[in-house]
Amino acid sequence: MGAENALYTILVEKIKQDALVLPTLPEIALKVRSAADDPEINLGKMSEIIAQDPALSLGMLKVANSVVFGRTIKVETVAQSVTRIGLTQIKSIATAMAIEQMFVSDNTTIAEYMQKSWNKTVDVASVAISLMTLYLQKNKHTTFSLDTITLAALVHNIGVLPILTEAENHPEVFANPAFIRQAIIKFSNEIGAEVTKAWEFPEEFTELVTAWNDLSVLPKEVHYLDFIRAGAVYHEIFKSESTRDILLKSYVTKGILPEVDYMASEEFESLLVEARAMFS
Repeated sequence: MGAENALYTILVEKIKQDALVLPTLPEIALKVRSAADDPEINLGKMSEIIAQDPALSLGMLKVANSVVFGRTIKVETVAQSVTRIGLTQIKSIATAMAIEQMFVSDNTTIAEYMQKSWNKTVDVASVAISLMTLYLQKNKHTTFSLDTITLAALVHNIGVLPILTEAENHPEVFANPAFIRQAIIKFSNEIGAEVTKAWEFPEEFTELVTAWNDLSVLPKEVHYLDFIRAGAVYHEIFKSESTRDILLKSYVTKGILPEVDYMASEEFESLLVEARAMFS
C-alpha cells in the first residue's frame, strides 16, 4: 500500500471509529475566554488569570508594547499590559496564542508544515479582522462581532492539526510533503468540524470550518464566511483569478468592501498592520 493511500486509510478509519486524537484547547485560553464573558470581570482579576501562564504573560507584554498601540512608554507588568490592551482584545489575543502553541512538532518536516499552516491562518485571520473592523464601523447595529470572526478565522483550518499529528506518529512513512498536502486537502474540513465540536464551540463555527473553501456555498446576505474568504482571496489561497474577481465584486455589493481594489489601498494596509499585531 502506498504511503498516501495508507494515510488516507488510517484517517478514514479513525474518523469512522471516532478514534482520531483531536487537539485540546489549552486551559489558559478557556479561563481567559470564560473570564472575558463574565460581566463582573475586572482588569485586575484578568491580570491574575493571565499571570498564571508565563508564555501568555510575555505575549501580552509584547503586544501591549507593539507599534499598534502607539505608546512610547513601555509597560512592564501583566496588569499594565491588560489595561493597555483592554478586555475585548485580550480574549482574542489569548486564544490566538493558545492555539499557536499547538502548532509545534519535534519532526522537522511536520514542524515546517505546522509553521506554514499557522502562518497561513494568521494571514487569513488578519484580513478577516481588518474587514470586520471596517464593517462594524459602518454598521453600528449589526449582530456581527469582532470576537466571533477572530475565533472563526483562527480555527477555520484547524483540521490540519490532527492530520499533521497523525503524520508525525509515522515519520518513516508519512513525513512526505506531497502525501501530507493531499491528506489536508481531502480531510481537513471534516476533521476541523470535529475539533470545533470537541471544543464545544457553537454550531456556526462547525459550519464555517466545513464550508469556508466550498464555493458552492454562497450566502446571499453578509456572512462570517465572506470575511474569511476575503482573506483567502487576498492571499491567493483561491487560485482562480475569475473566482477571486467574482467574490470581490460580491463583497462590494454586500458592503464589506468599499470598492473592488480596496485591499490594495494604504487604508487597508494600515488596518492589516493593526490586526496582525495581535499575532506577532
